[in-house]
Amino acid sequence: MHMTSVAASAGLIGLLAVPAAGQDWSPSEPVSIVVPWSAGGSTDSVTRVVAQELSDAFGQTFVVLNQPGASGSVGTKSVWDAPHDGMTMAAGAAAGLGAYPVLGMLDATLSDWRLYLHVANPSLVSVNADTPYQDFGALLEALKTSEDPITVASAGLTSAGAIALDAIAGTAEINTRSITYEGGAPAVTSTVAGETQMTAQTAVEQVDMIRAGRLRPLAVVADTPLELDGYGTVPPITDWLPDIAVAPNYFGLFIPADAPAEVLAAMDKVWEERIATSEKMKTYAAERASLFNPSYGDSAQDAAMPFLSINAWQQYEGGTAPNDPSEFGIPKPE
Repeated sequence: MHMTSVAASAGLIGLLAVPAAGQDWSPSEPVSIVVPWSAGGSTDSVTRVVAQELSDAFGQTFVVLNQPGASGSVGTKSVWDAPHDGMTMAAGAAAGLGAYPVLGMLDATLSDWRLYLHVANPSLVSVNADTPYQDFGALLEALKTSEDPITVASAGLTSAGAIALDAIAGTAEINTRSITYEGGAPAVTSTVAGETQMTAQTAVEQVDMIRAGRLRPLAVVADTPLELDGYGTVPPITDWLPDIAVAPNYFGLFIPADAPAEVLAAMDKVWEERIATSEKMKTYAAERASLFNPSYGDSAQDAAMPFLSINAWQQYEGGTAPNDPSEFGIPKPE
């Protein structure tokens, strides 16, 4: 799977038809957006930009609430358990959302949600700048041959860092010890502080420390290089592991699909007319090394599936997830 070709197919073409009636829905009180991770991570930072855009569009406050726990499933479940009236939304990575039923954490499948995607966040394999590893080849050799496990920081099972590490482990026999934190930001901080030796969290979570010279990015988990403003070019991991599975890791907002039609129609309209052309979102993506590519409805489901497939099947075949992904409409990666 190729990051560039998948991303190109995820535009605002072929979306579900917007219902003709009820497009003037406007919330009468503040809307809650639950970020199921701690503050400062990739989900939190982009959601705060989106929340301001939605507040401006609807003339009502969209409040970001951080509710971490159990790899993001605690906060997401709280949204699912709340009334499906559009007043409580979830935020996060679609690959995590769709994997929860495979992991037995939440019964709702990806198709039970209406997806509003905005950016794809690539993962970077990075090390503390004081380590001797100058490129991914040197780190890979250490991962394969070190008698002591290399410590890796991540935000848990469905986080970008854990998914990237699983993908590497599926291609090469490596010796690691994973240390889990309550979000991507504290995971990255642990590598900066030398508590862990490497991380594979998103570029968004690492970029400030990379520009400050505290982290050294060795590879982007993709099949094309990443141009990182203020640093330079980060080579693709496929230069060393050509068979590794890669796809865009899309983030967005999620509303139960059985929410009132007028709510979904209004969100569809705002997503297409405001979010898709948002200069604030474009600036955020450029500064944070994200791919800005909004979509919703059927197009969003299609865009999310490749990386969800990688995540869900890695979890299942690795013995972490008890449920067969195909039971939830998640095809095995080709």
